[in-house]
Amino acid sequence: MNEKELETIIEQTINGAVSTIPAYMDEIKENKETFKVEDPKEFVYGMVIGMALGMSGAILSAQEMPPTPEEQIKVRDLVYKNIPQIRERIFNC
Repeated sequence: MNEKELETIIEQTINGAVSTIPAYMDEIKENKETFKVEDPKEFVYGMVIGMALGMSGAILSAQEMPPTPEEQIKVRDLVYKNIPQIRERIFNC
């Protein structure tokens, strides 16, 4: 997989994860006692980053060859590059 394809997949994955933010915020606020969460925004932030990393890793793993360490690092770097935008979306909800 070339770098542009990888970036596109990660961007789509992040957009998908970010689109779930309002629903997760509502669900966590409604079930605060069940989740035992003090800061719903930090909780959702962790969920979105985990979704982005996990889904991107799963997509890479579905390729013909297992992902190389370099591809795995590239995924991490691309997700981390988007952290400021992800945090902004969550903390401005």
